Amino acid sequence: QVRLVQSGGGSVQTGGSLRLSCTASESRYSSYCMGWFRQAPGKEREGIASMANDRTTFYVESIKGRFTISRDLAKRTLDLQMDSLNPEDTAMYYCAAVPTYRLNGESCVPSKTYFAVGSWGQGTQVTVSS
Repeated sequence: QVRLVQSGGGSVQTGGSLRLSCTASESRYSSYCMGWFRQAPGKEREGIASMANDRTTFYVESIKGRFTISRDLAKRTLDLQMDSLNPEDTAMYYCAAVPTYRLNGESCVPSKTYFAVGSWGQGTQVTVSS
């Protein structure tokens, strides 16, 4: 399994920006679907964005227009630029990776497959104050 190491995050006020990064150890990084998930206190972990190896992206409605996912295949990194943050974005954020062959033809959109067979970063806290 690929090992994922996260960096970034922190605390900002409403309207501020943060950037999260995730670096993969696997040399076959390009054959993975990559996604960002978050878990707010008392809530289930939810998938919020993903990017396939062909750079097809997915965003949940709540972050569209504010967050941007990007991927550098050469550096084996996955980033999440978060702008116009609000207190509802406060959560622990996780990156995750799934080999495309494990999706059995499904898209890279965050799904139960990430939880079942995916690799996960260690998580990073994002706190937005009003």
